[in-house]
Amino acid sequence: MELFWFIPLHGDGRYLGTSEGARAVDFDYTRQIAQAADRLGYHGVLVPTGKACEDAWIAASSLISATSKLKFLVAVRPGLMSPSTAARMASTLDRFSNGRLLVNIVTGGDPHELAGDGIFLSHKERYEQTDEFMTIWRRLMQGEQVTYNGKYLRTEEGQLLFPPLQKPYPPVYFGGSSPAAQRIAADHVDFYLTWGEPPEEVAKKIAEVRKLAEASGRTVRFGIRLHVIVRETNEEAWAAADQLIRYVDEDTIAEAQSILARYDSVGQKRMADLHKGDRSSLVIGPNLWAGIGLVRGGAGTALVGDPQSVAARIKEYYELGIETFVFSGYPHLEEAYRAAELLFPLLPLKARSALDQSSAIEAYGELVAYNKRPGKVTGPQGGGTTHELVQQTRQ
Repeated sequence: MELFWFIPLHGDGRYLGTSEGARAVDFDYTRQIAQAADRLGYHGVLVPTGKACEDAWIAASSLISATSKLKFLVAVRPGLMSPSTAARMASTLDRFSNGRLLVNIVTGGDPHELAGDGIFLSHKERYEQTDEFMTIWRRLMQGEQVTYNGKYLRTEEGQLLFPPLQKPYPPVYFGGSSPAAQRIAADHVDFYLTWGEPPEEVAKKIAEVRKLAEASGRTVRFGIRLHVIVRETNEEAWAAADQLIRYVDEDTIAEAQSILARYDSVGQKRMADLHKGDRSSLVIGPNLWAGIGLVRGGAGTALVGDPQSVAARIKEYYELGIETFVFSGYPHLEEAYRAAELLFPLLPLKARSALDQSSAIEAYGELVAYNKRPGKVTGPQGGGTTHELVQQTRQ
């Protein structure tokens, strides 16, 4: 499997729904996150798009030289740019990054946001346009001269003069829960992405897309977008989940859900149905928690628990056919380290390269008394906390 992390271009902090504990997401901070993901051994990062984000392409371009192996999953939004412009951008970034570009096709699900960008198409029409866009884009990326006259898009003798490094083009990712979206996935993309629904629902999506792809003579691989809250014990992990939404009040939930209700995205509706805005209904499966979706659009679920429990859930999705896991956590810099340190040793991760190492120096911690390498924990930890020792002394 491959594990990706997330570049939080729309903001970051220690809590949701409040400015308490917030931090500015500027270039230096996103560079820290990208470099941490690169060094820790994540295979890539998702660079999001939309009204609430800094521009994904400029952000990814800025982070190329700060990293060496990390791949960048960058969004293309049909309707905001022509297929030929998108092809030139993708080809250039792929070459300049030495083949580290992945392309994420995002049709969009908020009519209000889309109208602000000048797109006034219905849900059905947007996916028809996406189909035309992908038809032209793929042909251009493969070196064809393209003349196309569709319902939404038209091009005459379009051509990409500087081809991408990856052949036939950088891998294409795409998510969407509607039948129209699944049809796009079956016909055009390499990886179909789903948000973190319970395994039985994810299995149904995989089966449907796989069936559609087979009917088109294609194969599609699968990925999932989830948050992760992993701690050394289950108790610590669930306490951290509660802390994440400690400042989220009922008014904030109502306001967020009112905004999200205007979406015509089937996937967003499915996310909302998992919790229905009810704080008492957030555990929706073993180690699967919907609390983030109370105030966040898009991916709203998290895997919560100790390393063994979370790894077991990841493997459960993996057995269904999920190969790529796109994770995030708040705040993203610290949680990138925590997730890697606690989960990577427990998972069957694909090597980024034969020579890939997260560090040339073995990670063994600080030397004991400046002379001795510390050993592994092999049994119950002795000594107790300072607080416990003080209490024992007083007794």
